[in-house]
Amino acid sequence: MAKRHHPRRGSMAFSPRKRAQRHFGRVKSWPTSDSDEIRVQGFAGWKAGMTHIMMRDTNPKSTSAGQEVRVPVTVVEVPAMMVLGVRGYRMTPYGKQTAGEAWLESGALIEAFPDISRRIPKPKEHESDKHFEALSEEDLSEVRLIVATQPTKVSGTTSKTPEVMELGLSGGSIGTQLEWAREQLGEEIGIDMVYEEGTFVDVVGITKGFGFQGVIRRFGGKLLSHKNSKRRRQHGNLGDKGTGYVRKTLRQAGQKGFHQRTEFNKSILRISEPEENEITPAGGFLNYGEVSNHYMLIKGSLPGPAKRLVRLRDAVRADNKPNYPVDITYVSTASKQGV
Repeated sequence: MAKRHHPRRGSMAFSPRKRAQRHFGRVKSWPTSDSDEIRVQGFAGWKAGMTHIMMRDTNPKSTSAGQEVRVPVTVVEVPAMMVLGVRGYRMTPYGKQTAGEAWLESGALIEAFPDISRRIPKPKEHESDKHFEALSEEDLSEVRLIVATQPTKVSGTTSKTPEVMELGLSGGSIGTQLEWAREQLGEEIGIDMVYEEGTFVDVVGITKGFGFQGVIRRFGGKLLSHKNSKRRRQHGNLGDKGTGYVRKTLRQAGQKGFHQRTEFNKSILRISEPEENEITPAGGFLNYGEVSNHYMLIKGSLPGPAKRLVRLRDAVRADNKPNYPVDITYVSTASKQGV
């Protein structure tokens, strides 16, 4: 008899709960747009900490319309990112596959961004014009930028090694996107070129890690009775004894935290360059220090601890989200020490 094939159906939710491969998130999809204007669809920055602001509620349907409300915000430091290359993708019966990529010339790459030698080996001879011609002849379905962060500009992290990642492009045709990306090679992209105040973004980050934990802390299981003969912080039953089979859906001990998570529709309340004592609280942010580059105020909390790199992406579920004007009246710079 032939072997019966029955694929698993439905979502696995957050399973398996295992450690992320790297300390910053991976964007698995980029939204599409019918606009003629070519723009970058993402960015990356370092989470500095949280504070609170007072802002006027401009939602006319809100019960506090016109009043000042207290809003918790997360401060994300976002220095400019360096464009290193362009990558093209083609669609195949097995999904998207890399069609080719074009980088800066070897000498120009080291001259424009010497810190890249900490991340990748010294590139060999590379003719970018030749690779751009090859990309233009391909039947591409998507064009992305290859960019790198500049951690040496951030005082809150001790790392000097840049992180290399992809950023999606939207708007225009594939040909115009290639030409636009070609002009950006070796240039810096600032946050003000990507996002505006009042827009919604999705934040991809890695949560705070807690290591290997038991089932009670990991899943919030119920403690057994104090009259239990052996232990309390364990399962009452792992399954039937005859087969000795333990289902994968059973909650057990394992890794807790340091998982990739995506939070949707986070509102950008401010994008600015810091002036003296404008955003850094007295004594600096806990475990971070001072903010010296462009920063963003994002409404609510973000995954991960301070100093962790978070990635921003155009919101994919914000079609029906109304954008109200942002009117910030006060930003708290009170000391966070001892809080």
